[in-house]
Amino acid sequence: MTHKAKIDGEQHLLPLKIKFKQMKNKKVFMLLNGAEPKIFPDLSGYDLVCAIDGAYNHFKLKNIMPDLVTGDFDSIHAIPGNIEVINTPDQNFTDFDKALSILKNRGYIHIDVYGGSGKEHDHFLGNISTALQWKNSLKISFFDDFGTYFFIEEQITLTNVKGRNISLIPFPIAYEIFTEGLAYPIVNETLTFGKRIGTRNIAFHNEVQISFKGGELLVYVSNI
Repeated sequence: MTHKAKIDGEQHLLPLKIKFKQMKNKKVFMLLNGAEPKIFPDLSGYDLVCAIDGAYNHFKLKNIMPDLVTGDFDSIHAIPGNIEVINTPDQNFTDFDKALSILKNRGYIHIDVYGGSGKEHDHFLGNISTALQWKNSLKISFFDDFGTYFFIEEQITLTNVKGRNISLIPFPIAYEIFTEGLAYPIVNETLTFGKRIGTRNIAFHNEVQISFKGGELLVYVSNI
């Protein structure tokens, strides 16, 4: 691989750890064409680094060489000629959706997505919808300068989260939710988008457990 680059930056918090159900995975760093992160993670920890369309422009400015560039290329300044490029012109699907399909077919499971929020909000909402569609096949986590968010299965354990804001957003409903380790516990409650959701709770302990019995649930964890 050619991308093994790291942008220096200070991290004052221990990294959030997410314990998903065990699934064989190969990790991908994916950059979408949203708000560019101020600090990149250590890209050497990934099996593949992927730029989606115009996100390649940001890589180029940072002198980082991704392994793969894909999209319909309506926002890229110049298509690179020295790395793998896959043109996906089908306008029935978003560039994000098409990229996930490529990665899934190649055996990649764990996708860390940066640049999924910021800029135009319809793109952000579309990215959330796409992640929900792929929830049963891929492990997708979004990262930005404010926090991390992801859909969960029936249960999850978060560690290194004491003092952070934790929000639970149903899509559109999540049944029989239980939490442990939050300042305001949720005990056998159903959350419904448009009625009651669980925003701005606080991790009272370093470890937080969340479980639910049905529906779909997005978890947001703030960086601080």
